[in-house]
Amino acid sequence: MNALRWKLSAGLAALLAAVPGAPAQQPQFTPPHLGYLYPAGGRQGATVEVTAGGQFLRAVTSVHVWGNGLQVTVGKYAKPLNAEEYFRLQEKLKGLRERFQAERAMVPPGRARAVYQRLLRELGVTEDDVEAVRKFVAERTDPKRQFNFQIAETVVLQIKIDPKATPGEREMRLITPAGLSNPLRFHVGRLPECRKSGSDAVSETEVREPLPIVLNGQILPGGADRFAFPAHKGSRLVAVASARDLIPYLADAVPGWFQASLTLYDAEGNEVAYAEDYRFQPDPVLYYEVPVDGRYVLEIKDAMYRGRQDFVYRVTLGEVPFVTDVFPLGARRGAGATVELMGWNLPLETLTLDASHKEPGIHPLSVLDAEQIVNRVPFACDALPECFDQEENDGPDKAQQVDPPVIVNGRIDRPGDWDVFRFEGRAGSDVVAEVYARRLGSPMDSLLRLTDDAGQLLMVNDDHEDKAAALLTHQADSRLSLSLPATGTYYLHLGDTQRKGGTEYAYRLRIGPPRPDFELRVVPSSINARAGTNVPITVYALRRDGFDGDITLELKDAPYGFALDAGVLPADQDNVRLTLAVPPTGGGEPISLSLQGRALIGGRKVERAAVPAEDMIQAFAYHHLVPARQWLISVHNRRWANVWWKLASEDRVTLRAGSKATVRFLVPRGAMLGQAQLTLNDPPEGIAIESRSPVRNGVNVVLRADPAKAKSGLVGNLILDASMERHVGAAQGKPPGTKQRIPIGSLPAIPFQIVGP
Repeated sequence: MNALRWKLSAGLAALLAAVPGAPAQQPQFTPPHLGYLYPAGGRQGATVEVTAGGQFLRAVTSVHVWGNGLQVTVGKYAKPLNAEEYFRLQEKLKGLRERFQAERAMVPPGRARAVYQRLLRELGVTEDDVEAVRKFVAERTDPKRQFNFQIAETVVLQIKIDPKATPGEREMRLITPAGLSNPLRFHVGRLPECRKSGSDAVSETEVREPLPIVLNGQILPGGADRFAFPAHKGSRLVAVASARDLIPYLADAVPGWFQASLTLYDAEGNEVAYAEDYRFQPDPVLYYEVPVDGRYVLEIKDAMYRGRQDFVYRVTLGEVPFVTDVFPLGARRGAGATVELMGWNLPLETLTLDASHKEPGIHPLSVLDAEQIVNRVPFACDALPECFDQEENDGPDKAQQVDPPVIVNGRIDRPGDWDVFRFEGRAGSDVVAEVYARRLGSPMDSLLRLTDDAGQLLMVNDDHEDKAAALLTHQADSRLSLSLPATGTYYLHLGDTQRKGGTEYAYRLRIGPPRPDFELRVVPSSINARAGTNVPITVYALRRDGFDGDITLELKDAPYGFALDAGVLPADQDNVRLTLAVPPTGGGEPISLSLQGRALIGGRKVERAAVPAEDMIQAFAYHHLVPARQWLISVHNRRWANVWWKLASEDRVTLRAGSKATVRFLVPRGAMLGQAQLTLNDPPEGIAIESRSPVRNGVNVVLRADPAKAKSGLVGNLILDASMERHVGAAQGKPPGTKQRIPIGSLPAIPFQIVGP
């Protein structure tokens, strides 16, 4: 049997004896982690077999989907072997090989397969075990492979897509008895789909269906996937890759995502087009006008020759419409707008928009072509008056007069061009000038300079970070904010830092007084909690134009039993940790929650909904708040569930540097948790638990602030985690007397402030 020829020899087994095993058996209550979906999309009306890769996936029971038209069935689970499992199976396979070789000579050739199957059954080995051993060897002996336990487990999903399902993005989370996974994107489209042939690192697939089509694959280490297709003279081919769009950030990879590249070859193997990105966006887009009929090959690979299972891609290929630019980049709320469209294979050149019902912010803009969605581009909506820049206005002597507050829609028309705007200001008045270009899809890398009537430079800015733009890793939009020193005429100079220009270098420039405001993000977007406990969450404030006040946080229309503890985001702070109280009973489907923040700004009440987000790490170091569609919680009924502790007082605890403060928790009579161990959950530097002691109907916790480390003036919340210890006996495979700590849950958040000694 050829299937047995690759079995490991004793020498290879000795070589692999030094290979470290897998992590310890998964904790009983560890929620699943979802690393990738492959393929990451499908066509209307199709049933797609999708591999979900991640960790702690053994007990996946169902899938939660945001969006309509999908029915998901959970199938086969697989996980990698650890070293101990490998050696146990390898010994069985060694015996299998010896017995098979002995018996094969005694039966006709046609009976060899039946003998092999009988021996598998007798030895308690399956074909899946044989494949698992093969994968173990491949993953640990191939120096190119980057084995990662966080994506090593898989579960197969059968996804049935309704023929009338709305095209676009879905959000999927796996569900186990331990709770919800993080969300990942799955796309529904109208085009035929093709999957790469085979599992080799380098492969070529013949595209059998006519274009346009969506190509799906995974890039393995050093790999390249090639798709061959016929193309006719005059065709205007567009290839649009989605890779980073599917998985925005990889925590353990540099630069932090799958950096796809596209190469197009003609029938002779000559490279005729290449793309490694699209302007400032990592996912490449390629355009090519076909000069002659022939067979063409599109290749996709990682630009740095990396690869693994979560290097998943989708490439739309064909004479598809693609919008490269629009102008203007936005419109005034309540008004209509005529938008110029530029790009490839577009069905129209202008689009008339009705912005009467759009809220201020950035919205996706798209058009239809024969029921096919042109790619979406960002389009801004604002309440301020608007105008267009008027050339020639490239110097103070030709400056365009504007009357703030106003938004100017313009272009840096040619390389080296400057647009200069003149406005009148009063001494002491606050002025903000902010560019929206890169955030709206423009390649412009803006530079803002403010001068007075004498030409003296007052302020300059190149890049300003907007934490709401979580997918922009080069924040290239400029912003100025200052109090004017005198009454008179001022000049704003706007150009491109790299001295580039053209019709695509569009911008929106806001000039006017500050508009204090805020946005909110709540992390994580998937919460898993035991019934009757408290669970830590973090709320981030993205403050605008100098707003630095308190923000009161509250749940909106939450089911009975849910509540926020210590729900205030303090003034001058960008984030706060607090706890979400969970009702005493759980079970059932995940529950969608909503959180909002209230603040007084300029004497008026402002309310903003919190956007759920994932705190994603890029390249080991950088954090990004990537928005999700829903804020979901899964509540479980489990042992140690009733962590009913309550703060005796809701007043803010004052910690004086170098001294102590006592916090009292009320505990139900007879509750075992009165003896629970308490630890601080990620506390600020310099704060520690000094002691704890039982009192009547409660527990006193003494906190101490180190005078050398505690930061005076810090305001926030402290979170305590409760746990119990138990002795693990020899019957459980542990030495007698071994202690195991069992997490129970978190206590209500403690509001605190640190003051000087």
